[in-house]
Amino acid sequence: MSVVGEERIISVVGLGYVGLPVAVAFGKVRRTIGFDINPVRIRELRAGHDRTGEVEEGGLEKADILYTDQISDLQLANFHIVAVPTPVNDANQPDLTPMLKASGTVGSALKKGDIVVYESTVYPGVTEEECVPILEAKSGLKCGVDFKVGYSPERINPGDKEHTFTKIKKVVSGQDAETCEIVAQVYESVVTAGVHRAPSIKVAEAAKVIENTQRDLNIALMNELALIFDLMNIDTNAVLEAAGTKWNFLKFKPGLVGGHCIGVDPYYLTHKAEKLGYIPQVILSGRRINNGMGKFVAQRCVKEMVHAGHVISGSRVTVLGLTFKENCPDLRNSKVIDIIHELQDYGIEVQIHDPLADPHEAEEEYGVSLTPTVALKPAAAVILAVAHDEYRTLQTEGILSLMGDCPVLIDVKGLFSRDDFSQSNLRLWRL
Repeated sequence: MSVVGEERIISVVGLGYVGLPVAVAFGKVRRTIGFDINPVRIRELRAGHDRTGEVEEGGLEKADILYTDQISDLQLANFHIVAVPTPVNDANQPDLTPMLKASGTVGSALKKGDIVVYESTVYPGVTEEECVPILEAKSGLKCGVDFKVGYSPERINPGDKEHTFTKIKKVVSGQDAETCEIVAQVYESVVTAGVHRAPSIKVAEAAKVIENTQRDLNIALMNELALIFDLMNIDTNAVLEAAGTKWNFLKFKPGLVGGHCIGVDPYYLTHKAEKLGYIPQVILSGRRINNGMGKFVAQRCVKEMVHAGHVISGSRVTVLGLTFKENCPDLRNSKVIDIIHELQDYGIEVQIHDPLADPHEAEEEYGVSLTPTVALKPAAAVILAVAHDEYRTLQTEGILSLMGDCPVLIDVKGLFSRDDFSQSNLRLWRL
């Protein structure tokens, strides 16, 4: 372990929304190995194209990165950062397959003196109890003697150009004090916001998983309030605006909770708790509320269409936005698909528009087709599901042009007010 942080050669395993910004940051200050199992992704990055849009324009050219899908190239590095997805399966159980396979990959290239740091979101214990045995089995080396491990949870916020990798304080940890210090030195070389040294790997793992669990629960409270206020015929956005004038009111809003963080991470914590014999109450209740919002929005759309005089079966609804959040092309775990499926169950024809989503990925992930702007047909209703900048700039006329007689607008993101349509017969409902 004598090689200090400044002298470490970095490899980043997994070049997605998390891994690529990490690799680019290190690549700007030192030679870095960027590894991904997807050869198409490697070819794109070598050509200077980032399909995720996470790296600023020209950022790839400024970084000294060897993009590779060859395991042997990982032997050039002695500090390996694993940044692969940690999804859940159809039963909302943690799926550690990508992380365990990545451990096998790194283990095949591991050398004495190397350090392996995991950034993927997990429940406490995964790094040391699940990953280390694979590293040892594949390498034939002994953890704590021949190589060391650490954990530094990712805090990438896809689509956020302000809170980027280098500007977010980094939590770091290691299996011992020496390793933690080296891990801290490595990240301090690129993270201008500084680092926080956690006392153990499990503490760092737990810190990560509760960050998004806390946010999930706060949004769940807003969603439950929206359900209640809808029964009272009260505008939730107006209520939150009024309550938000108090200095210590937390300004969360209702909405669809998807993606690969907030909608997934709580299940990692509840899974571990259940294994230990504790059944979480609050966390799982919040998850149930958030998972039901897509269906609720669709049903509310149908009610508004009925009130507007539309025959439901055979009518057409346009859904604006498919990605899991605004200004981001990531389709993983998007809850917009729940709206679409519920509408289709009512016999409604749904046309989907999204300026950022990849049509091939939409077809592969959800079996749906994206409709370009010029091909959109007039609809009975429009559901504004994702607040892409392109939609934020839509004027009243632009929204109305997407619909026919007796138009209905379901504004999930609260971008419009009734005053915007005071000169029309449009029915507006906001979440």
